[in-house]
Amino acid sequence: MGLFDAIRGELIDIIEWLDDSRDTMVWRFPRHDNEIKMGAKLVVRESQNAVFINEGRLADVFPPGTYTLQTQNMPVLSTLKGWKYGFDSPFKAEVYFVSTRRFTDMKWGTKNPVMLRDPEFGPVRLRAFGGFSARITDPGRFVAELSGTDPAFRTGEIEGHLRQMITGRLGPALAKTSARTPVLDLAAGQEEIADKVAAALSVDLADIGVEIPRFIIENVSFPEEVEQALDKRTQMGILGDMGEYSRFQAANAMESAAQNPGGAAADGMAMGMGIAAAQQMAQSAGPAPQAQPAPQAQPAPQAPAQPAAVPPPLPQQAQWFIAVGGQQQGPFPADRLPAQVSSGALTPQSLVWKEGMAQWTPAAQVPELGALFGGATPPPLPPQ
Repeated sequence: MGLFDAIRGELIDIIEWLDDSRDTMVWRFPRHDNEIKMGAKLVVRESQNAVFINEGRLADVFPPGTYTLQTQNMPVLSTLKGWKYGFDSPFKAEVYFVSTRRFTDMKWGTKNPVMLRDPEFGPVRLRAFGGFSARITDPGRFVAELSGTDPAFRTGEIEGHLRQMITGRLGPALAKTSARTPVLDLAAGQEEIADKVAAALSVDLADIGVEIPRFIIENVSFPEEVEQALDKRTQMGILGDMGEYSRFQAANAMESAAQNPGGAAADGMAMGMGIAAAQQMAQSAGPAPQAQPAPQAQPAPQAPAQPAAVPPPLPQQAQWFIAVGGQQQGPFPADRLPAQVSSGALTPQSLVWKEGMAQWTPAAQVPELGALFGGATPPPLPPQ
């Protein structure tokens, strides 16, 4: 290798960046203390900007294009170097390529629930999650304020900061929306909320040269216990009239018993269902009409007949629900519970519930059902 070959090896002729990753935001051109030759080619591709740093100071920023580096197209660097008359000498400068494309598939989620006041439910806690995209709009400001001298600045280094800002902006946005829209209707306004959050974040991030062009709310959810209560409420709305539902259940049980006439449990169930259905039909039909006497040929004047007394409706039996194999069975009126005991579906350890009880309770602990299992069980003896 000759002397001139060694000198040429120290001069950089082409400056470019071919990005083979999907998360690199800023990449520093590896100069390795070599000087850039005046007249070298600078290739800046679409979705890139090239930022020149001279002795720690921001110099020139080049948008997409191919450039021949000369003093006339590097006004800031030429001033810093003092090239007054177009002096074509090699120079040292750091070159950072900044990606200006959209960085997508970035995720966010609320670390803690957001407290809101709903007009229908009162105070509620909501969680939310989704995705967003980010883009560098001011490469020079981004290098100066955020990436610094990092040779390969990636999205993971800014994603945590963006998530914190999203959480700070999402809470007020949800609170303002829920003040005029019930929480159950937030899904219809998720796109509007997302647009407002994206606009607010872009304003906040303008100081570091970043914007949020796209913000997506995938889901807004209640705590698990609230969702279970809402499911129960939905089930009650679907069932509608509980009296009609009880008659429907009784008819299904009778049909199942008729298909299995040989079983003792089926006989007891059919009998209980028949009694319950007859009672409900009697309550619905009311008392039978009184027979009227035949008219006499010459009726004698009589005092006006007193109206017949109408008995009150039969008392409604309590409807019991039983947990069998982890599934809810019922409702069963009280006179059908012995058949459930005979079939083995109801045991002292079975969980039962009826209207007025705070929660599901083992049958042996319910005084009303003690007679079904051979009487009450005495408490343990006191210690000696």
